[in-house]
Amino acid sequence: MELPVAWSVVLVATGAWNLLIWPRFWQRIAADPRSRDADGRATRFRTVHAVLIAVSLALGVAVGVLGVLTLL
Repeated sequence: MELPVAWSVVLVATGAWNLLIWPRFWQRIAADPRSRDADGRATRFRTVHAVLIAVSLALGVAVGVLGVLTLL
């Protein structure tokens, strides 16, 4: 079964979107005062967002690679 080229392009675009958006979001989280407590330690707010961003980046890479592989 062959994936239509349009769907491959959607996968590549989705992967690129994730790789462009999530690092910018991380910059905002890192600068947010809720990300560190009074002693400078990472809070749950920062940790939860770090995990969400890491998973989203991993999925973005996987989807982008899948899109490229289906184009080849």
